[in-house]
Amino acid sequence: MKIDESAAGSLLARRNGHTLHLTLNRVDQRNALSLLMVDELLSQLERAEGDPTIRVLMMRGAGGNFSAGADVGDMLTAQEKVEAGETDAFATMNRRFGTLLQKFDRTRLVTVAALEGAIMGGGLGLACIADIAIASATARFSLPETRLGLVPAQVAPFITARIGPSQTRRLALAGASINADEALRIGLVHEVAADTGALETALANQLAAIGRCAPGALATTKRLLLESSPVPVAGDRDRLLDRAARQFSEAVQGNEGREGTRAFIEKRPAEWQSQ
Repeated sequence: MKIDESAAGSLLARRNGHTLHLTLNRVDQRNALSLLMVDELLSQLERAEGDPTIRVLMMRGAGGNFSAGADVGDMLTAQEKVEAGETDAFATMNRRFGTLLQKFDRTRLVTVAALEGAIMGGGLGLACIADIAIASATARFSLPETRLGLVPAQVAPFITARIGPSQTRRLALAGASINADEALRIGLVHEVAADTGALETALANQLAAIGRCAPGALATTKRLLLESSPVPVAGDRDRLLDRAARQFSEAVQGNEGREGTRAFIEKRPAEWQSQ
């Protein structure tokens, strides 16, 4: 494995094949999401999107927790700014995290999350934008904001998109906490692993499966899926399907489509599967 040049402390990044592994690394704070970490995540995303050989972003937390949500230190800093006359300090801080969720949600890359221990507030929002989310049996998911007199402002739209309004209301309006099995039942995660070894195996299997897919086809398919949610109304659906037909035509006649067809006929791996 090649260690990436970025290891700024609060976020560790390493490259392994077609995957960029990002590890939230504030163990003593249960990987609370500071503004510094948000900026580092956005910087890593921008770099990865500029590298055509990267197909996957893998996110996890160090020390047995994914993320306990927002950083208290940033809240205190924002309060000081408000007292100094910067009235929008809290809104600016909060919206920055929303920008992170938006960009990770709409990236061309396939996003995979390994979820262990605490997944709270903003950490839950980050889990909900992962294309593939695999939880350890140790995982606990919660939206504690209302218990603290706060609002899950930036994460609510992404959690609702993931599990629907009814389940989001249950979590948000009771400050509820659920385990990994319940998260699987309501569609928040896609798989639950019994222990650390099983989690690593499940992640390796998912990364290998993604590696068998063509990079261009992955990016186009993800864009199509994003445009399909929520389900478009009739007129918009017609336009979406027309555009999708053109995308299919381009794919089947493009380099990947031709190589994939030849590989299937010749009973060999496609060229991108060895990268």
